[in-house]
Amino acid sequence: MRRIRGWLPYALVLLAAAAGVGALAVRPAPGPAKQPLDYVVVAGAAGLRWDDLDPRLTPTLWAEASKGSVGWLSVRSGHRVTCPADGWLTLGAGNYAAWSTDRVPGQCPPLAPALTEPDNLGANLEQQRGIVQNNQTMPYGAVPGALAESVRCTVAVGPGAAIAAARPFGRVDRYEAELPADAKALLSSCVLSIVDLGTVAGAGEQRRAAVARADALLARVVAGRPDRSLIVVAGVGGTSSTSRLHVAMAEGEGWDGGWLTSAGTGREGYLQLVDLAPTVLTALGRQEPHGLFTGRSATTVPGRPAGLEDAVRGDHDADRRATAQRGVADEFFTALAAADLLLFLAAVPLMVRARRHAGPRGPAAPSRILLGALEVALIAVALAVPAALLADAAPWWRAGRPSLVFAAVTLLLTAVGTVAVRVAPRYPRTLWPIGAVALIGAVVVGADLLTGAQLQLNGVAGYSAAAGGRYAGVGSVGLGVFVTGMLVVAGCLAQYIRKPWRPVVMVLIGGIAVVMVGSPYLGADPAGAIAVTAGVCVAAAVSAGGWLTFPRFAWAAMAGLGVTIGFAVLDLRRPPAEQGSLGRVLTALADGTAGPSLQRAASANGLSLVDSPLTVLAIIGVLMLAFCQFSPWGGLNRLFGLHPALRAAGAGTTVAALIAGPLGGTALTVAGAAAAVAVPVAVLTALRVLDHAADRTRPEGESDGPGGPGIARDVGDTREDQPERASDGEGVTVESRGWRP
Repeated sequence: MRRIRGWLPYALVLLAAAAGVGALAVRPAPGPAKQPLDYVVVAGAAGLRWDDLDPRLTPTLWAEASKGSVGWLSVRSGHRVTCPADGWLTLGAGNYAAWSTDRVPGQCPPLAPALTEPDNLGANLEQQRGIVQNNQTMPYGAVPGALAESVRCTVAVGPGAAIAAARPFGRVDRYEAELPADAKALLSSCVLSIVDLGTVAGAGEQRRAAVARADALLARVVAGRPDRSLIVVAGVGGTSSTSRLHVAMAEGEGWDGGWLTSAGTGREGYLQLVDLAPTVLTALGRQEPHGLFTGRSATTVPGRPAGLEDAVRGDHDADRRATAQRGVADEFFTALAAADLLLFLAAVPLMVRARRHAGPRGPAAPSRILLGALEVALIAVALAVPAALLADAAPWWRAGRPSLVFAAVTLLLTAVGTVAVRVAPRYPRTLWPIGAVALIGAVVVGADLLTGAQLQLNGVAGYSAAAGGRYAGVGSVGLGVFVTGMLVVAGCLAQYIRKPWRPVVMVLIGGIAVVMVGSPYLGADPAGAIAVTAGVCVAAAVSAGGWLTFPRFAWAAMAGLGVTIGFAVLDLRRPPAEQGSLGRVLTALADGTAGPSLQRAASANGLSLVDSPLTVLAIIGVLMLAFCQFSPWGGLNRLFGLHPALRAAGAGTTVAALIAGPLGGTALTVAGAAAAVAVPVAVLTALRVLDHAADRTRPEGESDGPGGPGIARDVGDTREDQPERASDGEGVTVESRGWRP
């Protein structure tokens, strides 16, 4: 039995690896394939949003949306600001392309491609060759004209359509500057027709006039559409430096009613601009060009409200919520970083004074009132991110001052959580605050994942669909909070059981985290699941005590590698259209096309590292933990010595956060979210441990004496304040003065 117990941690590490592979391997079955159609007409209007549509002013747009399937279109391109030319070029490339890399300070420049018409049939886009060369040097490796190269013939109407329909060498098969009154012959001449409905920009009467012109042009398209055709209407780009969600609708046989979605978004009602090109080819029954498209073909799913007004307005107005989210998120995390910094600076002198010495010249202990106030403040800032997640359940974004309403709701929820932790009967226990805060964070994120991640979608502590990074599952902030909560809860629980069984607790709770993060039905983050697996393996390896020795590290590394290889083998056996992100990366490595993907990941990490306020939170947290670890009065070493399972949780959280961020292209965002939750309560726990640094068991009937641990106590201490004997969880008896270990 002793030999079996010795091997138990390693067997459980392998069990965690098996759980990770199982979570990543299960994927939703693809829906039934639609019958190919004969024609596809793509009608694009840069800047067109759902709030532009009206049943009286835009009857054609409203009728097409009511009959067909609809969604919110994210118009991300190869340029940071997707102007009309970038959007049309991305449509034709099926990949994130950029017309120009010039900075856009405000409004986008007018759409003005250099077109020549050497004959009476087609046209030439003069800039195309240079644009193709420029895009080949960019991180996405887009090939403008890849969509046109995939079909025999393409019709383009208008300058924007010419950009999308131009082949890589610049030729537009058939071009018309304006749509004729009777468009049936023109739209039937090629299997793919692209029509520019104009650019919708400005505000007021100017914008309404542009929308009315687009609606009139669409009416002529609908009147001249060929039989067995699909009409796709999309707001193919923005008109300013502010990212917005735009119109996406598809109407035709098999596309009647429902939400548009794709495997690229994984969210009903959301589509990416790069999904349009593969959707066109799938509708025509054509094969996608190998390795050129980054989007996924759109599908339609039921569940949309019967009325279009209910689907895209009011509480379902995703564009309005995503627009409000961006500004409020930056303000929230900047304020949280400032609050953390101020509290940590205030905690340092209290730590120095909290570690009382045996000599008569030891510093006076800090006031109990001051320590209590600091503890409450630390609990509050640690609960701020979970409270922000819950606040996203309220329609704060519909208020006239959304930032103020969000702040009020978040502060109220933070206060409720702080009071609940503070008034709990077990509050005097040393590990209660850190365990309770971790549990609240894990429950909030876990419940959100089980209910479809509705709180994180366009949420302040989640992700914005307008940014185009993620549309479903767990975001980088949620991942940081969730993995921290699960591992810290596991560490706190493991501390109260015998050493040989602590890895069991770590693996069981950590395995649940791996499954929830990696499951495509829940977290939908394979890279995050691999990172969490590595963290769980490290935590299990050191939870029984001791250091992270080379054999333990080797077992943990082998388990994480086993998860990656196991999932990769299963993922590579699927068809390319059904592969996950890891399978697609490995396929690209095998055929030598992974360079753009790696460059794109490096670029995303660099951008996130510079722009995200969570980077500041991560740096502040690391500096505070370094102080607590390496200063003689920091207390972290003593905390981890008394509670090795908590040290294991910290090590696992660190490993998972540092791996998940770069793998997901978010640099230190995951680590910043983890630090926002864990570091304040870790400082609180270290303060409590420091308060007992000089405690000793005194003989019955004797006093502490001059210079003893009670030298700084108030003279009027009652019997309730006298030291109590308690176990620290390691079989060592210590004294407690108000706090119970």
